[in-house]
Amino acid sequence: MPYTPGRRVLVLTHTGREDAISAALQATRMFAEEGLVSVMLEQDVAAIRAAAGDPPEFAPEALGVDCELEDITLGLVLGGDGSVLRAADFVRGHNVPLLAVNLGHVGFLAESERTDLHRTVQAIASESYVVIERMALDVVVLVEGREVARTWALNEASVEKSHRERMLEVVVSVDNSPLTAFGCDGVVLATPTGSTAYAFSGGGPVVWPSVEALLCVPISAHALFTRPLVVGPRSTIGVDVLTRTRETGVLWCDGRRTVELPPQARIEVSRSAEPVRLARLNPTPFAERLVRKFRLPTDGWRGPVTAQERAGVLHAVETVEPRHAGPRPDVVEPATMPLSVLSPADIQRHRDRGARHPGEDA
Repeated sequence: MPYTPGRRVLVLTHTGREDAISAALQATRMFAEEGLVSVMLEQDVAAIRAAAGDPPEFAPEALGVDCELEDITLGLVLGGDGSVLRAADFVRGHNVPLLAVNLGHVGFLAESERTDLHRTVQAIASESYVVIERMALDVVVLVEGREVARTWALNEASVEKSHRERMLEVVVSVDNSPLTAFGCDGVVLATPTGSTAYAFSGGGPVVWPSVEALLCVPISAHALFTRPLVVGPRSTIGVDVLTRTRETGVLWCDGRRTVELPPQARIEVSRSAEPVRLARLNPTPFAERLVRKFRLPTDGWRGPVTAQERAGVLHAVETVEPRHAGPRPDVVEPATMPLSVLSPADIQRHRDRGARHPGEDA
């Protein structure tokens, strides 16, 4: 597909890192060669020019000066998952898809690696990518029934204790039905995208991004029933901060946005009507991404079974009846002592004795 001349690409990077600055310089130069217009934050342009010695070929437009977010076609994020979360927050409400090149460690949200930057720029120029949507969370904080804060999250909203030496007492509810109460270090409320982040560290399940669900993962809970929960996408998960210990809490959304939580605060998390849009260069199965990012061992796997192989090894299915439905084996009765039964004379004798000596055990 031919590219449209003059399309603007927002380049977002961490200007405090030398490798990120080098990647930004390379990306803007390649975009210019492809006929695309690079756009950066004004402060990032100044920081890169100061760090790189003001290279003459580095001349991106400044966002807010030369153009606005409404003029942006795509956002190229140079960094790890933290950079993607910052970028998603920055473009929130403007329908700008993000494509990330990983400069960090795991980079679950990244689409390509640093060595693939040239191919990534070419794919952007030729519009050889698809845009997918990832579920996000709406997060509301109420105190005594009054809304005091409203924010959002792509990965998770975590309710955490404020002080190291005390536990946070909470009640977890689903759709306004109380479920369980416990003391803990915190509770992570996550999306499928966030299931490989904080919720994963807390022992939560890995959920495929295509699954529409909300996760609730207790952190270091002091209780018997503290299993992670997976609830439907139309449900609302509530976490109430109790007053038993007078301990305060703190809400963190994607590790970036924070709200202090006094006792009696209530946090409600539900599916957001506005998803996060991510650009993908190839339809890599999530299982393959999981193996690659976590370096999972797959030695011994011989590949998928073909239809011909399946036909060759097809066997009849044997039905096994439960043991109680089969013929009973010969049962040998255990040896027992005969049960002694009181005769009418014995009963009368005990009654007469009880009448002569009331209060005694006859």
